Amino acid sequence: MKLGITLPYAEGAMSRDEIEEFVQRADELGYHSLWVPEAWTFDAFMMLVSCIPHSQQLQLATGIVNVYSRTPSLIGQSIATLDSLADGRAILGLGASGPQVIQGWHGMTYDQPLQRTRETVEIVRTILRRDKLQYEGEIFNLPMGLKLINHPLRPAVPIVVASMGPKNVAMTAEVADGWMPMLFSPTRAEDVWGGALAEGRAKRSEELGDLDVMPALSVAVVESDQDRSVATHIARAGLALYVGGMGSRKRNFYNDLVCRYGFEAEAKEIQDLYLSGQQPEAMGKVTDEMLREFAVIGTADEVRDRLSAYDEAGVTTGVVQLLAGDHASRLRMLEQLAELV
Repeated sequence: MKLGITLPYAEGAMSRDEIEEFVQRADELGYHSLWVPEAWTFDAFMMLVSCIPHSQQLQLATGIVNVYSRTPSLIGQSIATLDSLADGRAILGLGASGPQVIQGWHGMTYDQPLQRTRETVEIVRTILRRDKLQYEGEIFNLPMGLKLINHPLRPAVPIVVASMGPKNVAMTAEVADGWMPMLFSPTRAEDVWGGALAEGRAKRSEELGDLDVMPALSVAVVESDQDRSVATHIARAGLALYVGGMGSRKRNFYNDLVCRYGFEAEAKEIQDLYLSGQQPEAMGKVTDEMLREFAVIGTADEVRDRLSAYDEAGVTTGVVQLLAGDHASRLRMLEQLAELV
């Protein structure tokens, strides 16, 4: 199992100099890829371009950009540009996101997420091959036969789709190069996603090869009780946000997923508290069992053992978010984690 690393994106998480140091060190340590989220923060493509001078081997991945706020053609132009500037090191991470981002931030209707994702993948691949873009879909109709003026460095860039719902996961396994799930538990993932993955793989073209399984992982290598306390606090806050606050009571994909894992009562209580403005109380309802399933927190030996479980569960690349409270701790964990794998 290879490891990618996520660039923290919360306000004030890292200064410009710290980002440069972090990227350069990850590159030197041999990490597979650097993933830059977008949500409603800085533009992912521009952030990745800024990382090019500070890396030589790292694959540079959008992790993820949504399929609503940019047209498929603009996404194709952007990833072709990034791949050219980075000498063939780009990965396109796509996802449908959710109503909170698409409606609440971009002001767009959140409709037909699966079909929109499928058509986006098809159009981007057409652009990268530099074929004439003549496309007729349910959402996009592009009849003029234009093609990218510039010649892409590569005729294909790996496309990784972030998905969680059964139908979306089946579609991902059918058409994408890689699959990025959130809240991936190595002990329960087969029960939750196994059927959908099998359904999609049965329709998968042989030309695509095997599906890369690339879950987002929350990880901390701890050396003290204080380290463990900080990491646990960050993990609880993240789970409470996603399970409780990333959507409405009627539509929260993360809440639905946690329920499918068997945490229905906990998910409801966390959501009720979070949406009532009681965020600290919601964090307190994230149980130790949930933390064990959805975060990797422990000593070097404990983390090594847990990562081996992900490897045995079929994960090809773990995309790590480090549960660190400051830059020094983040760099330390970056180095320790590289040594473990």
